[in-house]
Amino acid sequence: MNGQTWRDHLTDAIKYWELRRPIYNATLAAIVLIYFGANYPNSKHLIALEPILLLFLLAVLANVAYCAAYFCDVFAQASGYRETWRSYRWILFVIGLMFAGILTRYFAMAFFQGA
Repeated sequence: MNGQTWRDHLTDAIKYWELRRPIYNATLAAIVLIYFGANYPNSKHLIALEPILLLFLLAVLANVAYCAAYFCDVFAQASGYRETWRSYRWILFVIGLMFAGILTRYFAMAFFQGA
C-alpha cells in the first residue's frame, strides 16, 4: 500500500473532506435561503416546528451523503494512483457539490413553492 496504512489513508481523507464540509453546507444553505426569499411572504408560514424539523432531517441526510466521498477517497488512496488521486480529488468535491446543489434546488422549489 505504498508504505501507507489504512489509518494514514483515513486520516488524510478526514483532513481533506472535513475542511470542505463547511463550504458544502454553506452552499446548500444558501440555495435554501434563496428559495425561501424568492417565495417570501408565502414561505414565512413554514417557520414552524414541523417544516423546520423536515429541513433539519434533509440537512442531516445531505451530510450523510457527503460522507460517500470517503469511500472513493480511501480506496483511491490505497491504489497505485494515490498521488495522482490526491491532486485531482477536488474534482470529486466539485461534482458532488453540484449534484447536492441540484438536489437541494429541487427540494427547495417543492418545499417553498408549495407554500
